[in-house]
This record gives sequence, structure tokens and C-alpha cells, in this order.
Amino acid sequence: MAKHPPRSAPFPSKEEVLAFIGERAGKVGTREIARAFNLKNERRAELKRMLRELADAGRIESRRKKLHHPGALPSVALADISERDADGELIAFPTEWDEDAHGPVPKIRILTPRKPRPGEVAGVGDRALLRVEETADEDDAVRYSGRVIKVVAKAKVRALGIFRTLPSGGGRLVPIDKKQLGKELAIPRDATKDAQDGDLIAVSVERHGRFGLPTARVQERLGSLKSERAVSLIAIHAHDIPHVFPVAAEAEAHAAKPATVAGREDWRTLPLVTIDPVDAKDHDDAVHAAPDPDPANPGGHIVTVAIADVAHYVRPGSALDREALHRGNSVYFPDRVVPMLPERISNDLCSLRPNEDRAALAVRMIVGRDGRKRSHTFHRVLMRSAAKLNYQQAQAAIGGRTDEDTQPLLDLALKPLYEAYEALKRARDARGPLDLDLPERKILLKHDGTVDRVIVPERLESHRLIEEFMILANVAAAETLEKARTPLVYRVHDEPSLEKVEALRKFLETLHISLPKGGAMRAEQFNRILDRVKGQDVETLVNEVVLRSQSQAEYAAENYGHFGLNLRRYAHFTSPIRRYADLVVHRGLIRTQAFGHDGLPEGHDVRALGEIAAQISASERRAMKAERETIDRLIAHHLADRIGATFEGRISGVTRAGLFVKLDHTGADGFVPARTIGRDYYRYEEAMHAMVGSRSGETHRLGDRVTVRLVEAAPVAGALRFELLSEGRMAGPGTARGERPGQRPRAGRSHAQARERGPRRRDKRRP
Repeated sequence: MAKHPPRSAPFPSKEEVLAFIGERAGKVGTREIARAFNLKNERRAELKRMLRELADAGRIESRRKKLHHPGALPSVALADISERDADGELIAFPTEWDEDAHGPVPKIRILTPRKPRPGEVAGVGDRALLRVEETADEDDAVRYSGRVIKVVAKAKVRALGIFRTLPSGGGRLVPIDKKQLGKELAIPRDATKDAQDGDLIAVSVERHGRFGLPTARVQERLGSLKSERAVSLIAIHAHDIPHVFPVAAEAEAHAAKPATVAGREDWRTLPLVTIDPVDAKDHDDAVHAAPDPDPANPGGHIVTVAIADVAHYVRPGSALDREALHRGNSVYFPDRVVPMLPERISNDLCSLRPNEDRAALAVRMIVGRDGRKRSHTFHRVLMRSAAKLNYQQAQAAIGGRTDEDTQPLLDLALKPLYEAYEALKRARDARGPLDLDLPERKILLKHDGTVDRVIVPERLESHRLIEEFMILANVAAAETLEKARTPLVYRVHDEPSLEKVEALRKFLETLHISLPKGGAMRAEQFNRILDRVKGQDVETLVNEVVLRSQSQAEYAAENYGHFGLNLRRYAHFTSPIRRYADLVVHRGLIRTQAFGHDGLPEGHDVRALGEIAAQISASERRAMKAERETIDRLIAHHLADRIGATFEGRISGVTRAGLFVKLDHTGADGFVPARTIGRDYYRYEEAMHAMVGSRSGETHRLGDRVTVRLVEAAPVAGALRFELLSEGRMAGPGTARGERPGQRPRAGRSHAQARERGPRRRDKRRP
């Protein structure tokens, strides 16, 4: 008698699937759910339809290639401990949380271990790395419990601001935070600690009375705004960015000796070259290319990328290593750099200076005519850079304008590099990474630290060449470590959340652009939309909205791919001087390739690297915020004496409170309060990214060109307030259908129609 195939189990209900997703640890997708409920192939299509319905209803979301209940926290999170509940237990909130995408910020109840180890004891005001679990008690208002892995920053009961003296003695603290504008503190004469007018100070708040200003006492003088580099000093202290190296770390750096050829391959005759910005002070990557002589690879190339061997000097567990992890990355301000490593390491021993022996970790890659990588090998070498070039130099040489540095290298190094790049371009175009076109500006300073001018650097082929070489090397590093089953820190970029995609879809409908429903999003779908609007009035608007729909790139010990680059696996390998993640990858390669005894320690497993990834991701976000705030302050200082002047710009943000406007030329961001817009009552239309007049229908939309008048500047906080002089787009049949009628300036005012376009800077150090 023939055997019948086993029948599938009964099809689960939506509640059963939701319960499984909530309880299951690790990866959860269609395959895992089907296995758990014994669903055979013919029923998986039905399961996919159910999951799509749950997603459309907002009951599940996909993040890190894993299904979650909406707004679920990751298993390791950085959190701020902010309060105690009625039972005296500590309550924390995640440091980074997107309320627009995931809803209200969740609470985490801190569980206290019976025998806490050093570094696990936390209190109110501390920032800590937590291992998080969702609670099983549905009646509990606190969804999560967390155990402290380690306290990252202890509470500092102080406020920062600028000291202003008063004729009567004593002074006042002017806050540096935009949210605290207008909330000054009084400092009595006996509490100034000899602070001078213009000093950046830290104070403790002494009294909050019913009448008059709260009083404070100066704890520390941090520097003077009258000196150079004062503006970045504000951001450094406001974000607690470590900027003074411990004595032990400096001692290790000064004691370090240059590497020798012992235990390394000798590559000193290979004409590797560095290509960096004109003002670069450290050079951590060098490149070389040559035609592949293998007849089996006609038209192919041998591409070599050599990266400074930081791991040779920064050993696991050393004082230098501890401080590098604490900093996470270098922080780049217009007027200074706060490095991850001391200058003895970053600007000397590890900087690939021309004609000097330097230790490097190199990858040699065989590339086909189509630009696809066929194979690669890693090497620990001693190299000698043949030249230090900048982007403009390299591009000029290829264009026929050589100089004394590039002329000898034109045929030997530069032409082969560009020939290999032409092949890599073909592979990049076939891969189709996300291709946003948004200009990025660079601030140039005078000798006194004030703004000279703001420029949009030209996007050159030399920039793209280095970018593609670095991406290829980063992929090779991830592949090698994965194949060897060596844990690593991935650079990951999740696909957009379902909520953000749905919001983007509704917005695009107002422009008669459709975004397909269902299925996983791909970068090429966004690129088709961007290509469709190229050259149109809405081009900048659509680029901005697509950018805002994207997730934020981060570091993780678990791989879920890089959506923006359209790569299945990716790891940062090419900048270990300025990123701790790259140093971890270098150590993994040293261990995997048996290059020495200074590789990744055996105790660094996926769990340990997950904690490191969470910490350095937070450090990266801290650095980005500090850099952005410093630029805002510099520009506000630059414009402070131009109150009443008019400027042309573009609406860069729309909220219920009003409009954010980015000015042409300077790129300064300022705010137009909703109450000051016209004579109508304006309501916020989220789907349109617009403010719409209730009676007139007059519309001010993200991306619109506007004329504004500067009415207030607060340089210390980096805040600008504008008055809107342009009329919005007028209501009418076309507007109702999502069309974009012309915009009229207010009577007597000119309105610039010129558009400012520029390529998005793809910094080789931040893909």
C-alpha cells in the first residue's frame, strides 16, 4: 500500500503567529514560522499573505531581516536611566528611538543583580548598555526589563552655558541648547569662580524659586569663546566627547616603535599611492592597480588596497585599546579633529607617508572585465607609498594636466587605477546602490576660527574611484571572516520600515508617482523614482523625502545586509585610524589568516562584539550630532550681524510647530514658527510634508523655494529665526490632484528661481 505524504498541520491563526513572533529569539521570517507550524510549500503562499496583512495593519514590522512586534527594542540597547518607579526601581529609556516610525518611547525596568560586578551598578542620570528582554506580563505598563552590561557614562548634575557678566556683580548663564533658549540662570557674585565674560562654564543649579531666575554656582571653567576653536569646544563638552588622552594611553603611544619587515611580506617596491582631500592629516589607505596577465581573465585587473596596520600598535586590552573603544571614532569639526588615537599613532606611525616604510594590512583582488571580484587574498606587509596625492591632483593628471608629482606616476599608477575603476563602475551600475543626489557643503574658516565662506566641493571621478576601491575591500574583508566563521562587526543598513515606506507611498501619490505595494523594497525601486524626477522642480523635494524614509546605518555583530549599497555582506575595514569597528575587523583578519599574536582575542564572540557594536554605533551618532551642531553655531555666528537681511532658500523640514528653511550658499538652517506664517491658520499635512492654510489652501511644502528675512540669531545655541516673505502655492483644482502650481512671491519682493544642484558627497570613509 502506497504511503501518503505527511499532511500539513492546521493553519495557524493570526494571534498564534503574533505570539510566536513575540516569543521567538533570533531570526524570525516566513521560513521559521512555516517550520514551527509544519506548513508545507503549498501553504507558504497563504502564510505570506497573512504576514502582509499583519504588516499593512501595523501589527508587525520587519527590522534587521527579522519580524517584530511594532516598536520592539533590540536585544542590546544603549539607554538613559531617567527615573524611579513607585517601587523605587530604576526606569530607563532607549537613547536612540524613532517615534515617527515606532511610536512612543518604551520604558525599560532595570533588574538589579544579586552580586553586581564593577561597572554594573547604575543610577538615575547614568547612560548604560543594557541586555533587554520583553516582559511576559501584559498588564505591566513597562514592556521591557534590562540588565546592565556596563555603565557607559555616569550622571553629571550640571548645566552648560556661556557666562555673561553683570554690572552689579555676578552674572548669568546663557544656555547652549536650542531647547533651553530664554531660560537663563542667575549666578551670584560669590559663585562665579572668577569666570570671565564669554567663558564656557559648567554650573550646578542651586535653587528654583517661584519668582525670579533660578540660581546656579559655577563648577568649572571650560574655555573662552573669545579664543580660536571655541565653538567646537561647546559641542565637545555638551556631548561629553573624550578629548584628553589618559596618561597611560599617551605613554603607550610614545613608546611604540616603527614596524619592521620581520613577519611581513616586503611590498616596498609596489607603487602604491594615497589619494585624499587636500587638508588630510592622516593617510590610512593606499591603492594600486594593474592589468591581470592571466589569459583566463582577459581585460581583467589586479586591484590592491593597503590599509595602515593599526592593530600592530593598538593591542587588545591595552590602555590605547580601552581609550579607542571609549571614543569609538574620531570626531571631525571644521576647526579641529578629536582623534580616536593619539597623534603619535594616527599622524605618524600609521600614516602612510610617501617614501617611508609603513606596516599595512593589504588585500589583493582579481577583478574581471565586468568589474566583478573573482577572488582575493589578504597579506600583512611592509609598504612604502610612492606619492601623496589629492583628489584634484589625480583628476587633473588624468585630464592631461600633470605636475611634478603626477607626471612620473601617470602611466605607472594613475592610468591603471582609472582603467580598473571603469570596470568597477560597470559592476556598480549593475548592482544598483541607492543613488541620492543631495549637495553637501564644506565650511572654510579664517585664521581666527570664524567662517570665511561655505562651498559645495565638486564631485570628481577620483572621489568615486577611491570609494569603489574601498567598498570592494570592505566586502572582501566581510567575506573572508564569514567564510572562516570568525565573529566580526558588520556595517549594516536595514531596509526602510513598513511605516516609512507607506508614508513615502502616500507622499509620492500626490505627485502621481506610484510605489508598488507588497514584497521587499530594493534600492533600484528608489533609483527609478529618483531618475523619473531628475531635472524637474520636485527633484530636490523627492530626494529629501526618499532620504528621510531610509533607516540609519549602524554596526552589528549579526548580518542583515547593507540596503543602501545593495550588498549582502559588508564590514568597515579601510579606516582603522578613525573607526574602532575597522580595528576589530583587522584583528579578525589577523586571527583568521594567522598573521600574528595580536589578532582578535578568543573571548570576543558574537555576544561580546554585539555589545561593542551597540557602543560604537552610539558613539558615531554622538559624533554626527556634535559635528552638525558645531556647523550650526559657526553659521549663526557668521550671520549674527545681518539681522534684517533677506535670503533665498528652500524649505528643508515641515513640522506642526513650523517650517525649517535651509539657505542657499551658506546652507544655514533656520526656523519659521507656524504662528508667523501669513494671516491664515496653517495645519500640518504629514502625507504632503506641508503646512496648508485652513481658509485659503495656501501651501508651504518641503522642497519649496522661499525668500526669508533673518529676525533673530542665537550664535551660542546655533539657532536662527526667520520671517517668511514668500507666498505659498495657491489652492486650486490642480493642487487637489497633487499638481504643483507656480509659487508667487509676496508683492514687491523678488523671488530667485535659480536652483542650486550638486552631487552628494560619498565620503570613502563613511559608506
